[in-house]
Amino acid sequence: MEADSNATTITINVKFNGVNIPVSISPNSTIKDLKSLLLPSTNVLPRGQKLIFKGKVLEDPVTLTASNLTNGSKLMLVASQGLYQGVLMDLKKANVVPKSRKDSHSGSSNDVKKNPVKNRMERWKATGVVALSESNLEAIPEEVWVCGSSVRVLDCNNNSIKSVPVEIARLTSLEKLFMNSNEIEDESIKWEGLTTLKHITVLTLNYNNLTTLPSALGSLTSLKELHVSNNKLGGFPDEIGHLTKLEVLQANNNRISIISDTIGNCHSLVEVDFSSNFLSELPETFSSLKNLKALYLSNNAMKSLPSKLFKTCFQLSTLDLHNTEITIDLLRQFEGWDNFDERRRSKHQKQIDFRVGVSRDFDEGADKN
Repeated sequence: MEADSNATTITINVKFNGVNIPVSISPNSTIKDLKSLLLPSTNVLPRGQKLIFKGKVLEDPVTLTASNLTNGSKLMLVASQGLYQGVLMDLKKANVVPKSRKDSHSGSSNDVKKNPVKNRMERWKATGVVALSESNLEAIPEEVWVCGSSVRVLDCNNNSIKSVPVEIARLTSLEKLFMNSNEIEDESIKWEGLTTLKHITVLTLNYNNLTTLPSALGSLTSLKELHVSNNKLGGFPDEIGHLTKLEVLQANNNRISIISDTIGNCHSLVEVDFSSNFLSELPETFSSLKNLKALYLSNNAMKSLPSKLFKTCFQLSTLDLHNTEITIDLLRQFEGWDNFDERRRSKHQKQIDFRVGVSRDFDEGADKN
């Protein structure tokens, strides 16, 4: 069991790309929770983040207290897989507006100021990346739609955007849409436009005001990553089973109480995060996810798991069941548990890096009362 702490929150300072990011968080939260909080500020997925403290790589399931982090601790964030970091770098370039510039092809530095929209549209078309994160926007600018099929990535994270209009359909080559931390509600997404995008592989809607996802979601059959964390979702439509190419499903910190049986058809799933919801069980069809490697279920009312989970999900090596009602004694009764435990231990050994003194006990999911 994890020790209690008198402190309600502490501030952790994370250095990333030369910028210090202060994060307020409970000392009883896990490193994985901290990574989730860093996503909006860094555009790097938790699985692509490596947090280093005093030369030691911090592990997802471990609490801040157990990692010896205290108020004011300083960490370094390394994007180990570079996920979304390229977009972030483009974003920084996009936000730099020179006050003056001597150009041999122009007679005045005012040329830059005369055509700011034209200049950024040319950049968007040339790079295929529309970087508008943290731009104080309440709507996606009209000139984005003018870029049409040139746009591959649209990054509108951290604004006050209230809708995804039907004009999104004009971005026929769009592959990645980032809409984290906005003010989007259920009716403000025009799914009839979004579902025409046949090449979209990444959709992120974290930190919005969504309560439901429509059946139209199932039309995004090219989707490989769906991120809808920190909303108010009660579940997924049955049509989620049509997303057979989906590899990453992150829906932590919602109000999900039931998962549709059709999720078993999402046979490409590798990582699923349902932590901090209202789940008491998963459907038996979950055992059909033979490519599943990581499953996060902490902070739910889970009492058991699909009976064949360990037997048929033979690539599963990460399982987080902290703060659930599932005990280690119960887990040992499942067929395939020994093989899972061996995979888990092997994975932890490979992740040692700078660490010393690896625990051999299962600490990802059993409340050892």
